[in-house]
Amino acid sequence: MAEAGKRLILAFDFGTRRIGVAVGNEMIASARPLDPLPARDGIPDWSRVTRLVEEWRPDLFVVGLPLNMDGTESAMSLRARKFGKRLYGRYGKTCEMVDERGSTREAKAIAREAGHLRDRDKSYRDDGVDGIAAVLILESWFAHQEGLPKA
Repeated sequence: MAEAGKRLILAFDFGTRRIGVAVGNEMIASARPLDPLPARDGIPDWSRVTRLVEEWRPDLFVVGLPLNMDGTESAMSLRARKFGKRLYGRYGKTCEMVDERGSTREAKAIAREAGHLRDRDKSYRDDGVDGIAAVLILESWFAHQEGLPKA
């Protein structure tokens, strides 16, 4: 495993139908979206996750934690934590949870600014904003590592 500050990270925006994925480099605090993983009731095709892990060889996983606006946990928080534990159990890599409050709303705003019209844009419908949300989750993790407040 690479030392802190030089790690490659796979980040996930957990969802019941799709799981957004982003890859990032800690040294340059840069992230980019990857294709989302289809999920059935929150369960991904683990063979696809394994292919991602084999391709990118991450040192760490980051999973967005969907907290309620008052900071309490929700049913989705528990499911996201379970997903993170499964990542750790299957691949033996540390998994850190990150408060993702507001990331989906911000991702939708970014998509709209890029010209995606929710009801008419097939790519928005097919891929949603899951990858953008995963990038935002990872960027939030980078900021936290640098001691910066959450954007």
